Amino acid sequence: MWNVLLSFSGLVALIQLIFLPFFPESPPYLLLQKEDKAGCLKAMKQLWGEGNYQTEFDDLMKEKAVTKGTKIMNVLEVLREGSVHPQLCTMLLLLLSLQLCGLKIFETANLQESIIPYVSLGVSISELISIIFCSSIIDRFGRRVLLCGGYLLMALILVLLETSLLLSDQFLWLRYCSVILIFLFIVAYGLGP
Repeated sequence: MWNVLLSFSGLVALIQLIFLPFFPESPPYLLLQKEDKAGCLKAMKQLWGEGNYQTEFDDLMKEKAVTKGTKIMNVLEVLREGSVHPQLCTMLLLLLSLQLCGLKIFETANLQESIIPYVSLGVSISELISIIFCSSIIDRFGRRVLLCGGYLLMALILVLLETSLLLSDQFLWLRYCSVILIFLFIVAYGLGP
């Protein structure tokens, strides 16, 4: 019944995808990144209801003043920054541990057991590349676009994955499609959510 459990995560992603467009952008994002004061106040009222949010707005303005001189670093600059190495190591360990999730599908595809660790390593590398790519385009497209697009892609890929797993006994070539879909799911996850 593991395939039903896998489908359940697709259902949760679909629910998030449906409701995400109805939520406003984050007030700190609107103020600090987009410099949209009116949009920030409107988002605060949408999220927290009617009220006076001048104190929160003033706190964000102070944060903006403090970070005004701070340079936004790109991916390579972050990798060179020694103070973030513990966080990067933690993230890499998490990425590597996530790769265990596709082993059952790799076995279902009748991949030789000696090849499965290399396929899993390929999934890890794909996820790392997609996360680095996402961090370089997030300022251009914004979080909402990447989240919506990522969840939409993940939901579509999970539907295709479930279909390929259900029909893999009848069509043997679908087993290999399952492996490709796992790679695509990881890339979609890394680009958005």
